[in-house]
Amino acid sequence: MQMDNQKAEVRIGFYACHCGSNIAGMVDVVEVAKKAGKLPHVVLSRDYKYMCSDPGQELIAQDIKEHKLNRIVVASCSPLLHEHTFRTATEKGGLNPFYFHMVNIREHNSWVHTDRQEATEKAYALTQAAIRRVAHHKALEVKKVKIEPSVLIVGGGIAGIHAALTMAEAGKKVYLVEREPTIGGHMAKFDKTFPTLDCAACILTPKMSTVGSHPNITLWTYSEVAKVEGFVGNYKVTVKRKPRYIIEDACVGCMECIKSCVYKEPKFADEFNEGLGKRKPVYIPFPQATPQVVLIDPETCLQLKTGKCKKTCVEACADRHAIDFNQKEEFIDIQVGTVIVATGFKTFDAERLPQYGYGVHKNVYTALEVERLVNASGPTGGHVVMRDGQEPKSVGIIHCVGSRDKKTNRWCSRVCCMYSMKLAHLIKEHTGAEVYSFYIDMRTPGKGYEEFYDKLLEEGVQFIRGRVGEVTDWAYAPGEDGKLVIRVEDTLAGYVRRIPVDMVVLASGLEPHKDSQDVRRLFNMSCSTEGFFLERHPKLAPVSTFTEGVFIAGCCQGPRDIPDTVAQAGAAAAEALVLIDKGSVELEPNTAYILEQECSGCKSCIPLCPYTAIAFAEDRNKAVINEALCKGCGTCVASCPSGSIVQNLFEDEEIFKEIEGVLAYE
Repeated sequence: MQMDNQKAEVRIGFYACHCGSNIAGMVDVVEVAKKAGKLPHVVLSRDYKYMCSDPGQELIAQDIKEHKLNRIVVASCSPLLHEHTFRTATEKGGLNPFYFHMVNIREHNSWVHTDRQEATEKAYALTQAAIRRVAHHKALEVKKVKIEPSVLIVGGGIAGIHAALTMAEAGKKVYLVEREPTIGGHMAKFDKTFPTLDCAACILTPKMSTVGSHPNITLWTYSEVAKVEGFVGNYKVTVKRKPRYIIEDACVGCMECIKSCVYKEPKFADEFNEGLGKRKPVYIPFPQATPQVVLIDPETCLQLKTGKCKKTCVEACADRHAIDFNQKEEFIDIQVGTVIVATGFKTFDAERLPQYGYGVHKNVYTALEVERLVNASGPTGGHVVMRDGQEPKSVGIIHCVGSRDKKTNRWCSRVCCMYSMKLAHLIKEHTGAEVYSFYIDMRTPGKGYEEFYDKLLEEGVQFIRGRVGEVTDWAYAPGEDGKLVIRVEDTLAGYVRRIPVDMVVLASGLEPHKDSQDVRRLFNMSCSTEGFFLERHPKLAPVSTFTEGVFIAGCCQGPRDIPDTVAQAGAAAAEALVLIDKGSVELEPNTAYILEQECSGCKSCIPLCPYTAIAFAEDRNKAVINEALCKGCGTCVASCPSGSIVQNLFEDEEIFKEIEGVLAYE
């Protein structure tokens, strides 16, 4: 390989990793190291069983000093896992870390090959390419950016609440944004929590109250994130606050406005009670709502709809003057260093499966509706009565509605088996009804879950294994008149059964929110194929995203129960705290930069940048790249018609030499 005088001083050290049998089982690592040692400018070539181990890293640092190496190449696993590890080892040896290059001969080679000779040849070709490339590497500097010591938490369910309290107790400024009028999320609607049957409100509402009164937490309910700009450590976020038509600081939650509303009786569907109860146009979602502030629904309020109302609510609030019918949307800009997204989930719409009769037969309910029926603060005061006013004598609970089904959602929603058993217990406790539970497979993997299942067996709940075919009100046999008939193949008994019941409960699965793609775009995150937000690594970085400084927690990442949600929220808060307490964050230097003398100012690169890192300097008629925003994706480099954009670590000479190395293999 011909090189100029400057490059003639290049001294390369090459290291091939066995990775136990992960690589060595398919690649002749010793042979690769032996052949690499004969390449120009390679003064040292070794193979080692575990290069990422402490002795492996120490070997690199020591060799740099002893053999005066000024370039390092390691052939091992994915750079995603260990590039930082080997850069650190290179720096420890006194060399600029960007004089290091990594070759992936595990994921790209040994794990995808079945022929040992071909895998070995490929490993050597990749090695030769890396050795040619690394000779042209330049010393780069890691830049640091100061971090704003505050955090934005999006979503006020149990995940957002726990993360907010963790951060606030650590002394950090927290902005908690929730789109609903109150925090609490789905957990606030539950009566009991499995498997301990703790009162959900008893363990949740103290946390809600603490959030509302904590000096380090700014709570904005009935609000949404409208815009996000900036980069890790310095995010500028615009929050849209929807009008409650109530001045929050003036409202004391006395509820006099609700009592005096011109609608003497509640008339409109109560969203918190899943439409099973009624509310007035001015209302508070539930007694323990946080904040304890009423709101006025513009869709049902006579004054806001027609301008014609006696405004008795205003008269009732004359001493506080808290009602403001002229209130408008408000936009507030905040600066935060990190973001935790905990937007939760939505339940599967049972009407998508017409065979179960939801929306057709009045006594078919979703599980969340039954949660409100058994709750003492629910629309029936905790009395389980059906829409016809009768107490059920027999109840069928159908599992996996919208889950584990190719026609709807393939995934298991994790919580359905357990909450179905909890509801079975509560229904029996409230009514003494005969309860049938129809399941595909019983999944109870958590602490105390299997014991809870055994308890239900002892209580006399009848578990029938089989997917329900349909729910009808057609009577074919004695005892079916006036009943809902569940038709199911009992796979353990080996025949099709028809079971008449008074009430059917559908255990709906968990899905991503409909606007999850909009939220993803706001924070520049990725989604999995199911639509849940994607973590950086499922095992090693389960709460981090591919956007630095943005973390996820709870069911927005995938279905999970309350203990797992709380644990993940704590983990996300810990990751955010690490960033904030460091005070600054290091930015990868593999960013793009513009050769101003060659830039024509065509602006073609600006709309293509997915990170909005490129701006236009009108005074110079040139494009300008913000290094703090640039993530080194290379889109602008590839698209620039004049070739005036260059990317560190991916300069033309480096890429061409790498290609030559692959093609030069014999």
